[in-house]
Amino acid sequence: MFNYQATIEFIEEENVYEINFSDFPGLQGVSYCKEDVELEAQEILLASFAEHIELRKPIPLATQQKNGEAFTVYLPIICCLKIALHNAILNSAMQRVDLARRLNINAQQIERLLDIHYTSKIDLLEQALYILGVEPSITVTKKIFDNNIS
Repeated sequence: MFNYQATIEFIEEENVYEINFSDFPGLQGVSYCKEDVELEAQEILLASFAEHIELRKPIPLATQQKNGEAFTVYLPIICCLKIALHNAILNSAMQRVDLARRLNINAQQIERLLDIHYTSKIDLLEQALYILGVEPSITVTKKIFDNNIS
């Protein structure tokens, strides 16, 4: 659901690694060293998601197709919950202020709850999702290292 794929290409003329995202064709970034590609990709995606949330545009879920050259961009669990909450609010008839009232918090707190760069309490995110009819679940698996970056 939140396993977004990215590819890298070394651009020799500029001496940079270009990062592209299969789920966001217009979104690109660069990294000046190969070791920072994963972190750069994560920062680019999170900045894009923050903009989507601010503009109240839906965030598309990751497609399940994996290109042989692609690697999965790691997203923190808290960010995945915020993305799910943002999309759930957009898909519901409930206004943010009404959700805040049901959670017994003020409107400013609901904005922070949706802020990708703000550390929120997981239990409050979980409660908000529950109110909107979404049940989050977490899967823990052993990481399979991508050979496409190293």
